[in-house]
Amino acid sequence: MSVNEKIQYDLLVITGPTASGKTSLAVNAASRLDGEIISADSRQVYRGMNIGTGKDYNEYFIDGRQMPVHLIDIADPGYKYNVFEYQRDFKGVYNDLRRRDIFPIVCGGSGLYIDSIISGYRMFEVPPDSGLRAQLEKKSIEELGEILRSFKSLHNITDLDTKKRVIRAIEIEYFNNSKSDTQSTFPALRSLLIGVSIEREARRKSITRRLNQRLNSGMVEEVKELLEKGVSEEAMIYYGLEYKYITLYLAGKTGYDDMVKGLEVAIHQYAKRQMTWFRGMEKKGTIIHWIDGELPMEGKVAKIIDLLTIG
Repeated sequence: MSVNEKIQYDLLVITGPTASGKTSLAVNAASRLDGEIISADSRQVYRGMNIGTGKDYNEYFIDGRQMPVHLIDIADPGYKYNVFEYQRDFKGVYNDLRRRDIFPIVCGGSGLYIDSIISGYRMFEVPPDSGLRAQLEKKSIEELGEILRSFKSLHNITDLDTKKRVIRAIEIEYFNNSKSDTQSTFPALRSLLIGVSIEREARRKSITRRLNQRLNSGMVEEVKELLEKGVSEEAMIYYGLEYKYITLYLAGKTGYDDMVKGLEVAIHQYAKRQMTWFRGMEKKGTIIHWIDGELPMEGKVAKIIDLLTIG
Protein backbone atom coordinates (compact mmCIF):
# COMPACT_ATOMS: atom_id res chain seq x y z
CA MET A 1 0.00 0.00 0.00
CA SER A 2 1.41 3.42 -0.98
CA VAL A 3 1.76 6.33 1.42
CA ASN A 4 -1.12 8.16 -0.26
CA GLU A 5 -3.43 5.18 0.21
CA LYS A 6 -2.76 5.35 3.96
CA ILE A 7 -3.54 9.07 4.33
CA GLN A 8 -6.38 9.69 6.78
CA TYR A 9 -6.98 13.36 5.94
CA ASP A 10 -8.58 15.43 3.19
CA LEU A 11 -6.06 18.24 3.41
CA LEU A 12 -2.58 19.06 4.73
CA VAL A 13 -1.97 22.62 5.93
CA ILE A 14 1.56 23.91 6.56
CA THR A 15 1.75 27.24 8.33
CA GLY A 16 3.80 29.23 10.80
CA PRO A 17 5.20 32.73 11.27
CA THR A 18 6.96 34.60 8.50
CA ALA A 19 10.51 33.43 7.70
CA SER A 20 10.00 30.00 9.29
CA GLY A 21 10.62 27.92 6.16
CA LYS A 22 7.02 26.98 5.32
CA THR A 23 7.39 27.03 1.55
CA SER A 24 10.40 24.72 1.28
CA LEU A 25 8.72 22.23 3.63
CA ALA A 26 5.48 22.33 1.63
CA VAL A 27 7.37 21.76 -1.62
CA ASN A 28 9.24 18.78 -0.20
CA ALA A 29 6.02 17.34 1.25
CA ALA A 30 4.21 17.83 -2.07
CA SER A 31 7.00 16.05 -3.91
CA ARG A 32 6.85 13.12 -1.49
CA LEU A 33 3.05 12.89 -1.60
CA ASP A 34 2.50 13.63 -5.30
CA GLY A 35 0.54 16.67 -4.21
CA GLU A 36 0.06 20.24 -5.33
CA ILE A 37 0.25 23.41 -3.27
CA ILE A 38 -2.54 25.90 -2.59
CA SER A 39 -1.23 29.21 -1.32
CA ALA A 40 -2.75 30.81 1.78
CA ASP A 41 -1.09 34.19 1.54
CA SER A 42 -3.24 37.31 1.43
CA ARG A 43 -0.77 39.27 -0.72
CA GLN A 44 0.73 36.66 -3.01
CA VAL A 45 -2.58 36.66 -4.89
CA TYR A 46 -1.49 39.90 -6.61
CA ARG A 47 0.37 39.93 -9.91
CA GLY A 48 3.57 41.95 -9.96
CA MET A 49 3.89 41.96 -6.17
CA ASN A 50 6.65 39.39 -6.12
CA ILE A 51 9.68 40.40 -4.09
CA GLY A 52 7.71 42.16 -1.35
CA THR A 53 5.40 39.19 -0.83
CA GLY A 54 8.21 36.62 -1.02
CA LYS A 55 6.86 34.47 -3.82
CA ASP A 56 10.31 32.93 -4.26
CA TYR A 57 9.39 31.04 -7.41
CA ASN A 58 12.70 29.16 -7.36
CA GLU A 59 11.66 27.45 -4.10
CA TYR A 60 9.01 25.50 -6.01
CA PHE A 61 11.66 23.59 -8.00
CA ILE A 62 12.69 20.23 -6.61
CA ASP A 63 14.54 17.36 -8.27
CA GLY A 64 14.50 19.20 -11.58
CA ARG A 65 10.76 19.83 -11.70
CA GLN A 66 8.47 22.64 -10.62
CA MET A 67 5.78 21.83 -8.10
CA PRO A 68 2.43 23.34 -9.10
CA VAL A 69 1.16 26.13 -6.85
CA HIS A 70 -2.33 27.63 -6.96
CA LEU A 71 -3.89 30.94 -5.86
CA ILE A 72 -0.91 33.16 -6.50
CA ASP A 73 -0.94 35.79 -9.27
CA ILE A 74 -4.73 35.72 -9.60
CA ALA A 75 -5.62 39.39 -8.94
CA ASP A 76 -4.42 42.73 -10.27
CA PRO A 77 -2.45 45.02 -7.93
CA GLY A 78 -4.73 47.76 -6.65
CA TYR A 79 -7.60 45.33 -6.15
CA LYS A 80 -8.64 44.37 -2.61
CA TYR A 81 -8.97 40.60 -2.58
CA ASN A 82 -10.80 39.22 0.45
CA VAL A 83 -11.44 36.08 2.45
CA PHE A 84 -14.83 35.45 0.80
CA GLU A 85 -13.07 35.28 -2.56
CA TYR A 86 -10.35 33.10 -1.07
CA GLN A 87 -12.88 30.56 0.19
CA ARG A 88 -14.57 30.52 -3.21
CA ASP A 89 -11.30 30.14 -5.12
CA PHE A 90 -9.96 27.58 -2.67
CA LYS A 91 -13.04 25.39 -3.14
CA GLY A 92 -12.58 25.50 -6.91
CA VAL A 93 -8.93 24.41 -6.73
CA TYR A 94 -9.57 21.82 -4.00
CA ASN A 95 -12.40 20.17 -5.94
CA ASP A 96 -10.31 20.10 -9.13
CA LEU A 97 -7.36 18.47 -7.34
CA ARG A 98 -9.61 15.87 -5.74
CA ARG A 99 -11.19 15.07 -9.12
CA ARG A 100 -7.67 14.45 -10.46
CA ASP A 101 -6.74 12.36 -7.39
CA ILE A 102 -4.06 14.85 -6.33
CA PHE A 103 -3.47 15.49 -2.65
CA PRO A 104 -3.92 19.20 -1.72
CA ILE A 105 -1.36 20.94 0.49
CA VAL A 106 -2.13 24.43 1.76
CA CYS A 107 0.88 26.60 2.55
CA GLY A 108 0.93 30.13 3.96
CA GLY A 109 0.91 32.37 6.98
CA SER A 110 -2.31 34.33 6.58
CA GLY A 111 -4.16 33.12 9.65
CA LEU A 112 -7.58 34.30 8.53
CA TYR A 113 -7.40 32.48 5.21
CA ILE A 114 -6.28 29.26 6.90
CA ASP A 115 -8.87 29.49 9.66
CA SER A 116 -11.60 30.15 7.10
CA ILE A 117 -11.06 26.74 5.51
CA ILE A 118 -10.11 24.84 8.68
CA SER A 119 -13.10 26.12 10.65
CA GLY A 120 -15.41 26.42 7.65
CA TYR A 121 -16.42 30.08 8.00
CA ARG A 122 -19.94 30.85 6.82
CA MET A 123 -19.60 34.01 4.80
CA PHE A 124 -21.22 36.42 2.38
CA GLU A 125 -19.47 38.71 -0.05
CA VAL A 126 -19.53 41.89 2.03
CA PRO A 127 -20.46 45.12 0.20
CA PRO A 128 -19.00 48.47 1.34
CA ASP A 129 -21.05 50.34 3.98
CA SER A 130 -20.36 54.04 3.38
CA GLY A 131 -22.32 55.16 6.46
CA LEU A 132 -20.46 52.86 8.81
CA ARG A 133 -17.13 53.77 7.23
CA ALA A 134 -17.80 57.47 7.75
CA GLN A 135 -18.44 56.86 11.46
CA LEU A 136 -15.37 54.69 11.88
CA GLU A 137 -13.05 57.09 10.04
CA LYS A 138 -13.43 59.52 12.95
CA LYS A 139 -11.89 57.04 15.39
CA SER A 140 -8.24 56.28 16.08
CA ILE A 141 -6.73 52.92 15.11
CA GLU A 142 -6.58 52.07 18.83
CA GLU A 143 -10.32 52.73 19.24
CA LEU A 144 -11.03 50.70 16.11
CA GLY A 145 -8.99 47.82 17.51
CA GLU A 146 -11.14 47.82 20.65
CA ILE A 147 -14.30 47.70 18.53
CA LEU A 148 -12.94 44.76 16.54
CA ARG A 149 -11.97 42.85 19.66
CA SER A 150 -15.50 43.29 21.04
CA PHE A 151 -16.92 40.79 18.56
CA LYS A 152 -17.41 37.28 19.94
CA SER A 153 -15.99 35.71 16.79
CA LEU A 154 -12.83 37.75 16.42
CA HIS A 155 -11.89 38.71 12.90
CA ASN A 156 -8.35 38.67 11.53
CA ILE A 157 -5.77 40.61 13.53
CA THR A 158 -2.58 39.52 11.78
CA ASP A 159 -2.72 41.76 8.71
CA LEU A 160 -4.37 44.80 10.29
CA ASP A 161 -1.54 47.30 10.32
CA THR A 162 -3.44 50.16 8.66
CA LYS A 163 -6.60 52.00 9.66
CA LYS A 164 -8.38 51.05 6.43
CA ARG A 165 -7.77 47.35 7.06
CA VAL A 166 -9.23 47.58 10.57
CA ILE A 167 -12.28 49.47 9.29
CA ARG A 168 -12.83 46.82 6.63
CA ALA A 169 -12.55 44.06 9.25
CA ILE A 170 -15.20 45.77 11.42
CA GLU A 171 -17.41 46.26 8.37
CA ILE A 172 -17.22 42.51 7.66
CA GLU A 173 -18.10 41.63 11.26
CA TYR A 174 -21.13 43.92 11.29
CA PHE A 175 -22.36 42.44 8.03
CA ASN A 176 -21.78 38.81 9.02
CA ASN A 177 -23.58 39.28 12.35
CA SER A 178 -26.61 40.75 10.60
CA LYS A 179 -26.73 37.93 8.03
CA SER A 180 -25.91 34.96 10.25
CA ASP A 181 -29.17 33.18 9.46
CA THR A 182 -28.55 33.09 5.71
CA GLN A 183 -24.80 32.72 5.40
CA SER A 184 -23.40 30.15 3.01
CA THR A 185 -21.78 26.99 4.33
CA PHE A 186 -18.27 25.66 3.72
CA PRO A 187 -17.66 21.92 3.38
CA ALA A 188 -16.22 20.15 6.42
CA LEU A 189 -12.69 18.96 5.70
CA ARG A 190 -10.57 16.67 7.81
CA SER A 191 -7.40 18.74 7.91
CA LEU A 192 -3.98 18.04 9.39
CA LEU A 193 -2.49 21.35 10.47
CA ILE A 194 1.30 21.55 10.76
CA GLY A 195 2.95 24.58 12.31
CA VAL A 196 6.62 25.27 11.67
CA SER A 197 8.13 26.61 14.88
CA ILE A 198 11.28 28.66 14.99
CA GLU A 199 13.04 30.04 18.06
CA ARG A 200 12.43 33.76 18.47
CA GLU A 201 16.03 34.91 18.06
CA ALA A 202 16.53 32.67 15.03
CA ARG A 203 13.33 34.08 13.56
CA ARG A 204 14.53 37.64 14.11
CA LYS A 205 17.82 36.90 12.34
CA SER A 206 15.98 35.21 9.48
CA ILE A 207 13.64 38.19 9.08
CA THR A 208 16.55 40.65 9.02
CA ARG A 209 18.54 38.54 6.55
CA ARG A 210 15.57 38.08 4.25
CA LEU A 211 14.65 41.78 4.34
CA ASN A 212 18.18 42.75 3.31
CA GLN A 213 18.12 40.17 0.51
CA ARG A 214 14.85 41.53 -0.82
CA LEU A 215 16.04 45.12 -0.69
CA ASN A 216 19.17 44.11 -2.60
CA SER A 217 17.04 42.19 -5.12
CA GLY A 218 15.04 45.24 -6.20
CA MET A 219 12.11 45.46 -3.82
CA VAL A 220 12.12 49.27 -3.84
CA GLU A 221 12.17 49.23 -7.63
CA GLU A 222 9.25 46.79 -7.64
CA VAL A 223 7.11 49.18 -5.60
CA LYS A 224 8.17 52.13 -7.75
CA GLU A 225 7.16 50.26 -10.91
CA LEU A 226 3.74 49.40 -9.47
CA LEU A 227 3.15 53.05 -8.60
CA GLU A 228 4.26 54.13 -12.08
CA LYS A 229 1.80 51.66 -13.60
CA GLY A 230 -1.04 53.40 -11.83
CA VAL A 231 -1.50 51.55 -8.55
CA SER A 232 -2.42 54.27 -6.06
CA GLU A 233 -0.36 55.14 -3.00
CA GLU A 234 -3.49 54.45 -0.94
CA ALA A 235 -3.72 50.89 -2.29
CA MET A 236 -0.04 50.23 -1.71
CA ILE A 237 -0.29 51.44 1.88
CA TYR A 238 -3.37 49.24 2.33
CA TYR A 239 -1.28 46.16 1.50
CA GLY A 240 0.91 46.96 4.50
CA LEU A 241 4.44 46.04 5.53
CA GLU A 242 6.92 46.26 2.61
CA TYR A 243 4.48 48.04 0.30
CA LYS A 244 3.39 50.52 2.94
CA TYR A 245 6.86 51.49 4.15
CA ILE A 246 8.50 51.65 0.72
CA THR A 247 5.62 53.74 -0.64
CA LEU A 248 6.05 56.20 2.21
CA TYR A 249 9.77 56.35 1.40
CA LEU A 250 9.17 56.91 -2.32
CA ALA A 251 6.64 59.62 -1.45
CA GLY A 252 9.35 61.44 0.50
CA LYS A 253 7.64 60.97 3.85
CA THR A 254 10.56 59.10 5.41
CA GLY A 255 14.24 58.54 4.73
CA TYR A 256 15.72 55.27 3.48
CA ASP A 257 17.37 54.24 6.76
CA ASP A 258 14.25 55.07 8.77
CA MET A 259 12.17 53.13 6.26
CA VAL A 260 14.34 50.03 6.64
CA LYS A 261 14.36 50.24 10.45
CA GLY A 262 10.61 50.83 10.63
CA LEU A 263 9.89 48.00 8.21
CA GLU A 264 12.07 45.55 10.10
CA VAL A 265 10.26 46.35 13.36
CA ALA A 266 6.87 46.02 11.60
CA ILE A 267 7.76 42.58 10.22
CA HIS A 268 8.83 41.38 13.67
CA GLN A 269 5.53 42.65 15.06
CA TYR A 270 3.65 40.91 12.27
CA ALA A 271 5.34 37.60 13.14
CA LYS A 272 4.25 38.04 16.76
CA ARG A 273 0.66 38.73 15.64
CA GLN A 274 0.75 35.58 13.53
CA MET A 275 1.74 33.52 16.57
CA THR A 276 -1.03 35.20 18.59
CA TRP A 277 -3.51 34.20 15.89
CA PHE A 278 -2.32 30.57 15.90
CA ARG A 279 -2.59 30.42 19.69
CA GLY A 280 -6.12 31.79 19.37
CA MET A 281 -6.98 28.99 16.94
CA GLU A 282 -5.65 26.44 19.42
CA LYS A 283 -7.72 27.96 22.23
CA LYS A 284 -10.81 27.50 20.06
CA GLY A 285 -10.00 23.80 19.69
CA THR A 286 -7.93 23.62 16.49
CA ILE A 287 -5.07 21.16 16.85
CA ILE A 288 -1.77 22.42 15.44
CA HIS A 289 1.10 19.93 15.34
CA TRP A 290 4.24 22.03 15.80
CA ILE A 291 7.43 20.86 14.11
CA ASP A 292 10.86 22.28 14.90
CA GLY A 293 11.94 24.31 11.88
CA GLU A 294 15.59 23.57 12.65
CA LEU A 295 15.16 19.83 12.01
CA PRO A 296 16.63 18.39 8.79
CA MET A 297 14.15 18.46 5.92
CA GLU A 298 13.90 14.67 5.73
CA GLY A 299 13.01 14.54 9.41
CA LYS A 300 10.28 17.17 9.07
CA VAL A 301 8.71 15.43 6.07
CA ALA A 302 8.86 12.07 7.85
CA LYS A 303 7.01 13.54 10.85
CA ILE A 304 4.30 14.91 8.56
CA ILE A 305 3.84 11.57 6.80
CA ASP A 306 3.60 9.79 10.15
CA LEU A 307 0.87 12.19 11.27
CA LEU A 308 -1.00 11.92 7.96
CA THR A 309 -1.11 8.15 8.05
CA ILE A 310 -1.76 7.58 11.74
CA GLY A 311 -5.23 9.12 11.48
